[in-house]
Amino acid sequence: MNSMKSITLYHLMINNQKMIGIKFSPDKLIQNLVKGLPNPKWSKRYNMAYIPNTKANLGVIFNTFKGVVWINYNRFLINKPVNRKNETVDVAWFRKRKPIPDYRLCPEEYLLKLELKRYANSTIKTYVTFFEMFINFHKDKELNSIDEGDIRVFLQSLIQKNASNSYVNQAINAIKFYYEAVLGMPNRFYEIERPRKESKLPKVISKNEVLSIIEHTNNIKHRCVVELLYASGLRRSELLNLKLSDVDSKRMLIRIEGSKGNKDRQTLLSKTALNDLRAYFKEYRPKTYLFEGKNGKKYSAQSVLKIVTGAAEKAKIPLRVTPHMLRHSFATHLLESGTDLRQIQVLLGHSSTKTTEIYTHVAINTFETIKNPLD
Repeated sequence: MNSMKSITLYHLMINNQKMIGIKFSPDKLIQNLVKGLPNPKWSKRYNMAYIPNTKANLGVIFNTFKGVVWINYNRFLINKPVNRKNETVDVAWFRKRKPIPDYRLCPEEYLLKLELKRYANSTIKTYVTFFEMFINFHKDKELNSIDEGDIRVFLQSLIQKNASNSYVNQAINAIKFYYEAVLGMPNRFYEIERPRKESKLPKVISKNEVLSIIEHTNNIKHRCVVELLYASGLRRSELLNLKLSDVDSKRMLIRIEGSKGNKDRQTLLSKTALNDLRAYFKEYRPKTYLFEGKNGKKYSAQSVLKIVTGAAEKAKIPLRVTPHMLRHSFATHLLESGTDLRQIQVLLGHSSTKTTEIYTHVAINTFETIKNPLD
C-alpha cells in the first residue's frame, strides 16, 4: 500500500439523501478507482466525490481501496462510547408538552436516541432546549436540508447576543447530536468552528473561611452537607447520589459511583465529618440516600446550594460561595499542604493531570518561594 495515497470518508446529505463523501488529493490511480464505484458523482459544493450511503457501498469502498490506498474513517465512524450509567432517564415530560402555535418541538427520534443512549437527565434538558432553539431559528427549513452555513448563522446570532463560549459549545453539541447521532452520520459537521475554551482560575476560600461556614450552618444535617462537599472534594451531584452504603468508616473512604464520565472512584472521609454523620444519622434516620428530602426522596440540588450560600452569608464571607467552590478549596488546600498532584487528581476523579494542574495557579505555596522584584 502506498502510504502517500489516501482518501477520507465524510457523511454528506445531498438532495435529502445520505451519501458517502470521498475526499482525496488529485491522483490518477484514486480517480480511476473512484470511477469504478457504484454510480459515483462529483459535488462542487463539497469538492469531493460521493456515492449513496449504504452498507453495501461502504463494503465496496473498503474492498476497492484496501491494500492500495489508505482509508481514513476518522470523520465517518462513531468513536464515542455509549453512556452505560444506570440512571433513570426521564423524557416523558418532553413528550407530554402541549403543542405551541408556530413553535417546532423536538422530534421524537431525537428524544428516543437520548433515551436509548441513557444520557443524564440534565444533559437531555440542555440538548432539547438548545436544539429547539435552533430548529425554531430556521423554522421554515426542513431539518435534513440544513447545512453548515445555516448552523454558522445560528451560532453567529448567539455570539452577537454576547453568549458565553460554554453556551455556544452546548448549542453545537445539541445540533451535532441530531445530525450525527440521530441521523447516523458521525462527524458530519466536523468542520464547524468552536469558540476557544475560556481559561478561568477556580475561585477558592481559605480554610478558616470554610470552618466559619461550617459553624454557621443551621443544623447537623446542613453541617454534614458542607463538611462532605469540602472534606471529600465532592461535586454537588455526587453528594446527592451518595447512599448509606457508600460511607466506609472502617477504611475512612467514601465510594462514588457513576460520576462524571461514568467513572467510579474513592475519596477521603474526614474523622470530623464521620463523627457528625453519626450524630446526623441518629437524628434523621435516612433510609437509602445519605441525604434525603421529604418522603425519603433524594435531596435536591437547590437545597444544597441554599445551605452553602446561606451559611456563607451568615459567616460574612465576601464572595458568593457555591458547592463547587468548596471542592476547589479542598483541592487547593491539599496542594498547599504538600499533597502530590497525582493523588489530588485521583481524589477529584479527573481523567487528566492537566485538569488538576489548574490548582497550581491559585495555591499560595506556588508563589511563596518567589522573591518579588520590588522587595
